[in-house]
Amino acid sequence: MTWQTFAFLIVGGFAALISGKRFHTLYLLMKAKKGTAPKFGEVARRIQTTLVNVLGQKAVLESPVIGVAHTAIFWGFLIISLGTVEQFCMTLWDTASFEFIGHPLYSLFIQSQDLFTALVLIGVIVAAVRRLIFRPKHLGQSMDANIVLLFTGGLMISIFMMNAFHSLTHPWFADDYFISKHIADGIGHFGFDEGESHGLFTLFKWIHMCLVLGFGMYIPGSKHLHLVAAGPNTYLRHLDREKGMKMINFEDETLTQYGVGKINDMSWKDALDLYSCTECGRCQSLCPAWNTDKPLSPKNLIIDLKKNLHANKEAMLAKKEEEITPVIDTHVTEDVIWACTSCRACEIACPVFIEHTDKIYDIRRNLVMMESKFPTEVQAVFKNMETNGTPWAFSPGERANWAQGLDVKTVAEAGSAQDLDVLLWVGCAGAYDERNKSVVKSFVSILNKAGVKFAILGTEETCTGDAARRIGNEYLYQTLAKANIETLNRYNVKRIVTACPHCFNTIKNEYKDMGGEYEVFHHSQYVGKLISEGKIKPTKSIDETVTFHDSCYLGRWNNVYAQPRAVLQSIPKVNLVEMKQHHDQGLCCGAGGGRMWMEEHIGKRINVTRSEQAIETKATTVATACPFCITMISDGMKTKDMADKIKVRDIVEIIDEAT
Repeated sequence: MTWQTFAFLIVGGFAALISGKRFHTLYLLMKAKKGTAPKFGEVARRIQTTLVNVLGQKAVLESPVIGVAHTAIFWGFLIISLGTVEQFCMTLWDTASFEFIGHPLYSLFIQSQDLFTALVLIGVIVAAVRRLIFRPKHLGQSMDANIVLLFTGGLMISIFMMNAFHSLTHPWFADDYFISKHIADGIGHFGFDEGESHGLFTLFKWIHMCLVLGFGMYIPGSKHLHLVAAGPNTYLRHLDREKGMKMINFEDETLTQYGVGKINDMSWKDALDLYSCTECGRCQSLCPAWNTDKPLSPKNLIIDLKKNLHANKEAMLAKKEEEITPVIDTHVTEDVIWACTSCRACEIACPVFIEHTDKIYDIRRNLVMMESKFPTEVQAVFKNMETNGTPWAFSPGERANWAQGLDVKTVAEAGSAQDLDVLLWVGCAGAYDERNKSVVKSFVSILNKAGVKFAILGTEETCTGDAARRIGNEYLYQTLAKANIETLNRYNVKRIVTACPHCFNTIKNEYKDMGGEYEVFHHSQYVGKLISEGKIKPTKSIDETVTFHDSCYLGRWNNVYAQPRAVLQSIPKVNLVEMKQHHDQGLCCGAGGGRMWMEEHIGKRINVTRSEQAIETKATTVATACPFCITMISDGMKTKDMADKIKVRDIVEIIDEAT
């Protein structure tokens, strides 16, 4: 046994022991979680998404410059790792080289090592310049990231130096080291003899190996744990854009905790999310709360929850429940949790598919149902929903008053939904809010022009419970949802259309968990369908410059972007322009996640910021497809003294005028 073999066994064994122990602790912390993780099926799709987003780096490349740099580093490490394995093997056994694959292939292998070492080094330089000189605000300053860049840069330099001295002692390899040989040419001027060159080769080889082993020990406690966790997290991602909130089984008598009060109340999948965070800040850069000076940063939320996890490590592993500290602390405050509009921009932006909103929802559930802590104005909302079936203080008997004089039938009057083309779900805003009543009336006008057979539930309709659920009152949500599902199923309703994205999302994606299976359309989809079938024809010109505001629950939650725009573009002379943030990058109006019913006390109002973006387009009309968005953007225009200059209209109001 040579001294190098003996030394490597000692150093490598120590590094493997430390690294293995730290990874095992992370595994035990995942196992210690009490929350229920979702089920994961569709293996073929999961393999595909993993290949595309891990090997193909698709999500990372959404940010082109740093994405290319990251891809170079990622693929470089994969290729260079083969060379590292060879170095480890040859340190244990002198003859354990990969030369057995034959000269042409081994020559290509050596060239690939040089090439990808250079690509990784370039990627590191790009990342360092961005982090240390340009300093994007969302990226923040991280000593951890700087240490990893030093690790990686030092590793690449050690490889180049190792290869350069190797080519001096083995000149027949020089042509294959097509980059390192230029370094060797420069070194050659110092007149090193063969023994000195071999000694320096050995020195840099050991620097290289020690850096690799040190990196292996460092990873479990750093943000670069994502090197290990991001792949599995990508495989286990929520595959479809559409998703509902997790159900709570209130009939389970063994369940004593609702939501997340302590870090161990989360699921093992939540822990994997925390491990996967790269701290890239893409989530933060799109967050409407963060960009209007609220205390919520999706990135910091994940980092702080991860810190909470590590701070409670000993108590969790010892199963000392009473010693585990709450998730609400000096970092994750109640203001952080209530600032979220559930727009889901953070999740769409995340390259490793962390689900931020689920964690916020679960913490809210604990605050509301376990601790009775929520913004004071929400108390009246809960009471109204319990007694009136609507967030407003209106009588349930007034729900169908908007339809007086329109000859709109209820399903009860029609006798059954079987002979109807579709049930019109009016929603609370359409039924009670004066501004949004006109939207529903315009939609009724379009349905009548198209000869669609439809009816409403009238006073039998009640709030879908969306706001209650997203604020954290799951019990109230389920009470309302079950009542609606019972009514819909009693009338054998199969197809539903609604002008509210929140109702659309809840009935389409969440009612099915309680037996409510329906084909659900948003009115933008349904009107688009009527136009394509020739049942309505926008023939009247509307000479307006229109900008469309994407509703989060229509766009980011359900991937409906094209249909509303197609409806607007079908109108003669309409000039459609986009705001600087649109589609997946669009800015929330500020009303989602129950924020419609809460005051905005901190920072700049989100709806005002969005209104400013609309004003910048020079549009004369802001088109929306959501009652909340109409309210918020209209208020924003009033704040900017632009209400008389820029109209805020729903797309069905515009299309009704044009037909």
